Amino acid sequence: MMKSFRASFTGLAAKSFSGKPTLLATSLAVFFLTLVVSPLTFGQELEPRAYASAPVGMHAFLAVYSRSEGSVIFDPTLPIEDVTAKINGTTVGYFQSINFFGRYGNIGLSVPYAWGSMQGLVEGEFTRITRSGLADPRLRFAFNLFGAPALKPKAFAKYRQRTNLGVSFTFAVPLGQYDPAKLINLGTNRWAFKPELGVSHLTGRWLIEGAGGVWFAGTNSQFQGTSTRDQSPVLSIQGHVTYNLPNRMWIGFDANFFKGGKIRIDGEETGTPELRNSRFGVTFSLPIHRRHSFKVLYNNGLVTRLGSDFWQIAVAYQIVWLGL
Repeated sequence: MMKSFRASFTGLAAKSFSGKPTLLATSLAVFFLTLVVSPLTFGQELEPRAYASAPVGMHAFLAVYSRSEGSVIFDPTLPIEDVTAKINGTTVGYFQSINFFGRYGNIGLSVPYAWGSMQGLVEGEFTRITRSGLADPRLRFAFNLFGAPALKPKAFAKYRQRTNLGVSFTFAVPLGQYDPAKLINLGTNRWAFKPELGVSHLTGRWLIEGAGGVWFAGTNSQFQGTSTRDQSPVLSIQGHVTYNLPNRMWIGFDANFFKGGKIRIDGEETGTPELRNSRFGVTFSLPIHRRHSFKVLYNNGLVTRLGSDFWQIAVAYQIVWLGL
């Protein structure tokens, strides 16, 4: 690592008042913290089949490797140019379907680990950093409001999904790597919560899905050591069209839109615009055994007003089994 971004901002913060960083230094810190590690931030999910049916008692283990590369689009008033990033990530997850008062439900846990580098010009000076470590784990609980009942495997084999309406609750747990002395961290040092409403409709071989939710973030009381960082809610909308191929293969086409997330430091607006971006993606699932499958995922920016203009590719391995 050539030098830390914190060292790059020392001169900017030297002109602070009452020990607080200048607006420029704070804005730079917020941009890097919020936008550069975009695969780890909320609002940008593309999750096909999140509200599709499954038999009660199904368990799944998932291991994912992802690679993201691209540029970061900043507020043009800031002296930051040619910022690029390369981020690798691995995630392990566990899923279980349950009977929730007679309705189909499921619970899941995912734990991500990331490493990568980013570089760019800050006031004309080239700067590069690297990071590696645990990002914030996520817990998710979902259940159907209408549609698929809770069915054991034998009964589920005779069931054909039509329309499901479900709700989910996702929690981001602040266990990721966080150092108050650094401007860029893989962890966020605050809780986050997303309620979401989703619909899934099967017609012939086509599965059509849509979901809308809002991420609410808590307060990071150790931002740059002694400051507090708050973020306004982020609206997240996503849609998917999946075609079921023979031999349990399927291909999905995904898109989303997310907006919001304005930042406040010590109760004051930073002046940075809110996110208002969209992405598109493709997911292909290939079963290799009755219980095993591989997935390949690709997504890219469709409209990037501000933030990460990344492409991402991921490979996932999944194994499922039936139990209690």
